[in-house]
Amino acid sequence: MLPSLTLVLGGAASGKSSYAEELAERASRTRLYLATAHAGDDEMAAKIAAHRARRGDGWDTVEAPLDPAPALAAAKSGVVLFDCATMWLSNHLMADHDIEMETGNLLAALSACPAPVIVVSNELGLSIVPENALARRFRQAQGELNQCLARQAGLVVFVAAGLPMAMKGALP
Repeated sequence: MLPSLTLVLGGAASGKSSYAEELAERASRTRLYLATAHAGDDEMAAKIAAHRARRGDGWDTVEAPLDPAPALAAAKSGVVLFDCATMWLSNHLMADHDIEMETGNLLAALSACPAPVIVVSNELGLSIVPENALARRFRQAQGELNQCLARQAGLVVFVAAGLPMAMKGALP
């Protein structure tokens, strides 16, 4: 049984999405995948295709690059996988949206969702200080978003080298 909000953190290619998918598959036969990525180039299109192929059948997918609230509100049963908060934040940052307001909207939508939600997010704070202002702004905003999500979550899992470690709550 999953709490109303689970946060799965990890670095790039750490196995966090695969782990989150496994959690969702064990939790329910009714699964909604909220996708936040844009296929802006061939590399990203290939990554999206690989994620879809790995998930296979049994998932409904909604593209929610900026506003997941309607899909979260409509998820009356099963489990929702929001993958990922990092792409969602990047989309808002690149559109020059009010990050604080958008974060508040996201947290409210997650809290109001009738189904359990698993949020995947990148942990960026373990790397070097970026050399440019935009990258530093993004890293700061991502760290703040992860802290907000972690405070709200009943379960926080850090994935490194494909291995999940509970940071808050107990692994199911």
